[in-house]
Amino acid sequence: MVRYLSLAIASLVASSNASNLRSPVIFQNVARNLSYEFIAGYGPDSSVTDHNAIDLDQKIIEAQVAKLTESSFDLAKKVYMEGGHSKSYAKLTITNGVSADCGDKTLVSGIDNSGVEVVGKVYKSSTSPASEVWVQYQTNDVQASYVGCQVGALAATGDHKTSGCFQPTGTLTGCGADIAYTHDNLLDTANGRTIRGFSTAVESKMLTCAKCPYDDAGYFNKYYGDAAYADKWITAALDGTKTGFTSGRGDADFSTYTLKGRGEAVKKGTAYMAVFMYVIREFEDALDDCTNSCIGCNDDPVHAWDEGVAFYSGSLELQDGLSSGKLLHQLADKRCKNFNTCADEANTMSNVNKQLLQLFNVGQGQLQAGLCDDARETTAKVVDLMYVPMIQGTQRYAYKVQNLSGGEKEKAEGAVFAAAVLPRVFAEDEAAAQTIYDSMKVGASATDHKKVKKAFESVYSALGIKCSDVGGLMDDGTSDYYKGAEPCSDGVSGGGVAGIIIGSVAGGVALVSVGYIFYMRSRERDGNPIFKAAGAERPV
Repeated sequence: MVRYLSLAIASLVASSNASNLRSPVIFQNVARNLSYEFIAGYGPDSSVTDHNAIDLDQKIIEAQVAKLTESSFDLAKKVYMEGGHSKSYAKLTITNGVSADCGDKTLVSGIDNSGVEVVGKVYKSSTSPASEVWVQYQTNDVQASYVGCQVGALAATGDHKTSGCFQPTGTLTGCGADIAYTHDNLLDTANGRTIRGFSTAVESKMLTCAKCPYDDAGYFNKYYGDAAYADKWITAALDGTKTGFTSGRGDADFSTYTLKGRGEAVKKGTAYMAVFMYVIREFEDALDDCTNSCIGCNDDPVHAWDEGVAFYSGSLELQDGLSSGKLLHQLADKRCKNFNTCADEANTMSNVNKQLLQLFNVGQGQLQAGLCDDARETTAKVVDLMYVPMIQGTQRYAYKVQNLSGGEKEKAEGAVFAAAVLPRVFAEDEAAAQTIYDSMKVGASATDHKKVKKAFESVYSALGIKCSDVGGLMDDGTSDYYKGAEPCSDGVSGGGVAGIIIGSVAGGVALVSVGYIFYMRSRERDGNPIFKAAGAERPV
């Protein structure tokens, strides 16, 4: 379905000669389809409630590590590895000898524990045992009730929900002959999407896939020597062991930490290392699928783009983005208060998220309009901005450890923020990355905030960010910057600051473009495109 706001944005981008997308003007007065709920202010053009719920796994992980017991860490590890909230599926054991005569994505139905019909689609038919049929639960577009069966590792933590799961015995229809089955909700419900899977999939989905490698995955793989670097970090923190990265760079020995320090490394590693890279993967995947100059044939890339925004934000941000989430969106809003980089006087929204929301909308519109090269430029700006909160976090905890008597907790937080950005710095300046690591690593003998700050600032331009993006560390007690933590200066440069500025003439052109895009897309979907191959009959 068409989300007209995004098409309007795309037409504005197309009609503008501006190259800087950091402050795009959003075209407000255009109708939009209201089929899907907003995600932190962003209007998706596809159903991504199931993806958006990955932050609920993060919430459970954080709750478990906060208990500071070895058994709770074991439960956190189970949720990290097995999930519970995203891509839920049932393993049904066939009891009447009928073969499951259907392939993946075939719609099937049965009755759930509340006596209501439950619908799903056949899942992994080529790998499931012949005596079983696996069914992925269908989700709806209301985030609060997106799926009624949430189990997986949640059966162990007590956070499971089974009212919408298949009844223990019943009949499945839609897959050839009716299938009689048995099913244990707690033992036979699993999840096809996990936070650990975001890291272990980097090799196949970001480094060796058809249009790979993607730049950022390449930076991290080169620095750590492991595609699944995030999984190595998180698992070592959960187990209290060494990371043992293949390259020998960026290593951490968590046996030197108590559960408090390890917990910080876990909960920030899952969100800011594993989820972070997979957000980038979804945006890159959208670009890979984009078809140039084609209105109406880019639904797949738009869906991938929507997934990226969902993984960045999470369901706990609700529709306005002002609630307390658990993923990258919330981190940006938290850090803006520390660095005087919020976009509003109430300090509720960061400049990073304000710019990203605009870029998310622009990118979606560009993909819908088949402006693939423009979408690639937008994606590069999105990724650059996503690193800013990691840089702020590293500098904040460097200052706390050196000057504010920061202990193990603060040292661990600084170490994981650094781990989430060091490979990007290393790609631009290996010496700067080493300086940061020496001060921020687990077990560092000393931390020098001034050196860390200077090392970061030396590569801001290469990272595509500015001093004003990062800001300076504020002293809450005086409402002024800490001495030595003031923001650096961007200097004076001509142009490149205003973003996309739509004047009266350009605005008029854009209005015509909007209408024409709607017309082109409707013609293409009706099978009568305006643009045809050479020699084809032109439409009347």
